[in-house]
Amino acid sequence: MYTTSQYTTNQIRHTFLDYFAKHGHQIVHSSSLVPSHDPSLLFTNAGMVPFKNVFTGQEKRPYSRATTAQKVVRAGGKHNDLDNVGYTARHHTFFEMMGNFSFGDYFKPEALKLAWTLVTKEFGLSKEKLLVTVFADDEEAAQLWRKIAGLDDSRILRISTLDNFWRMGDTGPCGPCSEIFYDHGPDVPGGMPGTPDEDGDRFVEIWNLVFMQYFEDPPGTRTPLPRPSIDTGMGLERFAAIMQGKRDNYDTDTFLTLIQASADLTHQPIHGAYKASHRVVADHLRSTAFLIADGVLPSREGRGYVLRRIMRRAMRHLHMMGTKEPVFYKLLPALIQEMGKAYPELIQREALISETMRTEEERFKVLLDHGLRLLEEEKAHLSPGGSLSGDVAFRLYDTFGFPLDLTQDALRESGYSVDVKGFDDAMAAQRQRARAAWAGSGDCAVETIWFDAHNTFGGSEFLGYTTEQAIGKIQALINDNTFMTEAPVGTKVAILLNQTPFYGESGGQVGDTGLLTAQNVKVVIHDTQKKLGDLIVHYGTVTEGTLRPDMVVTAIVDHDRRAAIRAHHSVTHLLHEAIRQHLGNHVTQKGSLNTPDRLRFDVSHPRPITPDELLAIESEVNARIRENSLVTTRSMTPDDAVREGAMALFGEKYGDEVRVVFMGGKESDKKDGAKKDGETDSRQAWSIELCGGTHVTRTGDIGTFRIISESGVSAGVRRIEAVAGKAAEQFIAANEQRLAHMADLLKVNTAQAPERLATLLEDYKTLERQFQQLQRQKAADTASVAKIENINSFRLATSHVGETPAQELKGLAETILKQGNADIVVLISTIGGKGSVVAALTKDLLEKTEKADAVALVRAASVAMGGKGGGGRRDMAQAGGPNAHAVEAAFDAVRATLKLWD
Repeated sequence: MYTTSQYTTNQIRHTFLDYFAKHGHQIVHSSSLVPSHDPSLLFTNAGMVPFKNVFTGQEKRPYSRATTAQKVVRAGGKHNDLDNVGYTARHHTFFEMMGNFSFGDYFKPEALKLAWTLVTKEFGLSKEKLLVTVFADDEEAAQLWRKIAGLDDSRILRISTLDNFWRMGDTGPCGPCSEIFYDHGPDVPGGMPGTPDEDGDRFVEIWNLVFMQYFEDPPGTRTPLPRPSIDTGMGLERFAAIMQGKRDNYDTDTFLTLIQASADLTHQPIHGAYKASHRVVADHLRSTAFLIADGVLPSREGRGYVLRRIMRRAMRHLHMMGTKEPVFYKLLPALIQEMGKAYPELIQREALISETMRTEEERFKVLLDHGLRLLEEEKAHLSPGGSLSGDVAFRLYDTFGFPLDLTQDALRESGYSVDVKGFDDAMAAQRQRARAAWAGSGDCAVETIWFDAHNTFGGSEFLGYTTEQAIGKIQALINDNTFMTEAPVGTKVAILLNQTPFYGESGGQVGDTGLLTAQNVKVVIHDTQKKLGDLIVHYGTVTEGTLRPDMVVTAIVDHDRRAAIRAHHSVTHLLHEAIRQHLGNHVTQKGSLNTPDRLRFDVSHPRPITPDELLAIESEVNARIRENSLVTTRSMTPDDAVREGAMALFGEKYGDEVRVVFMGGKESDKKDGAKKDGETDSRQAWSIELCGGTHVTRTGDIGTFRIISESGVSAGVRRIEAVAGKAAEQFIAANEQRLAHMADLLKVNTAQAPERLATLLEDYKTLERQFQQLQRQKAADTASVAKIENINSFRLATSHVGETPAQELKGLAETILKQGNADIVVLISTIGGKGSVVAALTKDLLEKTEKADAVALVRAASVAMGGKGGGGRRDMAQAGGPNAHAVEAAFDAVRATLKLWD
């Protein structure tokens, strides 16, 4: 066992987890900071969040005792410590919550004994420096503390407020709490817990033990739980400060290492004018890296916007310390050195984290200088203690990317504030202007309900990049342009959730289908669409129960369908680049469709793509698939993306932030030694495109790829249809079955089938030529005895030449004319129930008779056979009709026409 001052933060974490493991607890690795199974939370903000469904009985685990060191972020939402970070001793945006949990296993006696033994025996804290609190009505806990710890009543404080009674919500498990406090001594200002001076630094809470022993129903009725549980939480950072003899969390080993790295990078001393700035940078470095590692990327909405606020706050403090170039990402190695062993996701995603930090700072640096200049100009007009106009604060937000809290932080140092109400009013006015502009854009007025929904609830949080199942809260039910209060069985309804794994159709990718479920409720989702850019609308039918707003549901995407769509969408990126590589850089995407069973890809190209070119393109795509390289994504501005070499998708509208997909890089190509094993350097990726769709994790996940067809869509646009993954396997299998069947019919094996078929085709062509020759001879024989008759002064030769092909009629007619026995030849053939007619006139007749016209004759014959006329020249014309039985009527129509020529 270490002495108190020798414990590092990493050793404290290890000792805590190991202690509980020895007492029968399962060590559970920290869950993600994105609580996909709790729609009420922006981030995981407590150690018990991953076990919430276990405590409520909705989920079963293979263990009844657990211990964790859980990653926690408190920035944005109900729990927001962002404004205080850097200026106090114990506020953080990111921290670790260590805890032990009992799910109906042990209760108060063992929980208190385990806690007291760990603190005093394992960690060696003096009993004399500790005191505890209990809920005023919890005499059982007080008696146990006397028995287990030997504490007298002066060090067992009874708290009657709700600070010592924990609730999961308005209803659900609840119970009293007991807290362990550490006393720094009388020379430190502050009073005991529960006194007016409790906010001082003398008494520091180090551990909170929650006894879940009741179930609460409104209005406040409590029923004892049949199997009470334990939930405890110890903040690692503040406990490390105590163990290391410090009163400030930022003086502990992990933070000192990060602060020193900040000082080395900025060349500013740790203590002095920039003490708070170093602390902000150290804290925000941790939350930034862990959030990105858990899949959050900076954006303008939701979790991504909170991350951006954190990052830009740190970047401003770095800028204040004199940095001119992006440097925030250069602190990442120091963090990984400290925490990478405990949290390997930092090591696994180092390249993504570093690149995201670098590009975000590059983007913000450009705006930061201009924004700070405006802020300084406006500050010059403020009186001491004055308030910055809300309009100016909104301009800083809207034009220069300054989150409101960043502006507040910048002004705070000079004693100024911000007119928050004015800022909110300016934001509301902008939304109203946007609505008016949208309503006048020609879209159907009935769609205005989506604008109302967007103004009320904001954009939907899309979780589908990392999960296909999540918990969401119903924000609205819409049917027939109306908000609904409920949707009973059989109702077709559009549903908005605060967060969802369902992808709304966009960028050529069709929307997801699946289920929404809750207790006694089921909704079949048959389509998902995206409205107003970021409002995800689920279209479904209620098949069980009644759906209502504010209901919490489990959203489950159809996995097999999503996987098939994902494969088809991903392979279009490889296909696009392969086409450009083989046909030229003039090729651009003109449209696409990615469905579960096929893809359609339209590109600009002036001529048909040859079979050899298609084969080369297909082979290239499959080669890239076999590389099995990692598919990575980054968030950046459209301009930055284009500079990286990204290609934009046809017809897409892009905002300030885009998602860029990097695909097909060779993992053996290292760059600057920064890339880890199995990770593609995005800057060396083969395909780089702006795309918000869902994609495979590695190119190998696509499976195989086959081009089905190539065709023209319009002038200069070619269309490729193809299949990938399971659909490609089915396509190949079907072709193999057809080949096997063909071989069977030819009485050969499949390898011999092409040669045998070629022989048969050549034989067929020979027979066909012979048959055509016989037909021509027969037609000539028939024509040679064509009936010659005089119509007025014209000699007319007519003949029904049987099944002579229509293309042979003109030649036969010319042959008869050359014999000199007729001025006019009219021949009719009948094949397949249809008639074809040709009329030919001599040159002498055309010169002698002005009315003479072969077109008039064939049109008359065509009408008689049910046709609509024909065409040609005065000397030779051809037509047809659908009624082969009207041959004589057609000849009569010709005779009648001739009688009109004299």
